[in-house]
Amino acid sequence: MYKLLSAVFLIGSSVASLADIVEVKMLNKNDAGDRMVFSQELIHAEVGDVIRFLPTDRNHNAQSVKGALPDGQKSFKGKQNKEVEYTITESGLTAVICAPHQTMGMVALIVVGGDLSNAQEVLGARLRGKGKAKIKALIEEAKANQS
Repeated sequence: MYKLLSAVFLIGSSVASLADIVEVKMLNKNDAGDRMVFSQELIHAEVGDVIRFLPTDRNHNAQSVKGALPDGQKSFKGKQNKEVEYTITESGLTAVICAPHQTMGMVALIVVGGDLSNAQEVLGARLRGKGKAKIKALIEEAKANQS
């Protein structure tokens, strides 16, 4: 029995080590002087990766946007001033906002597997203020990076 448990543990450990953890800070201001931003706004990931949003500055959260994530991907909603982890299960685009600051442009775009097939759905999702324009620009940047 002990040998079987050890083998299962080793298999589980090797699978877990294949995934990356991407840390994204929630900031009032970045080094370039931009206000109310995520430290990474265009996040490249693969299925199995974990995106960890860190409340570096106060009064921020990270959450997905209804209609702006791939089919089958679970949504998430972090609490204000709390770390939240988001495990990637599907390829495609996911829009992420800080609810209190999306109108100021505090948004990010997760691109999984280089798959941009749900770009139109993301563009049609309910995003407000400068956040909508920034998501559009991030999708265009992701497209340009594929060329």
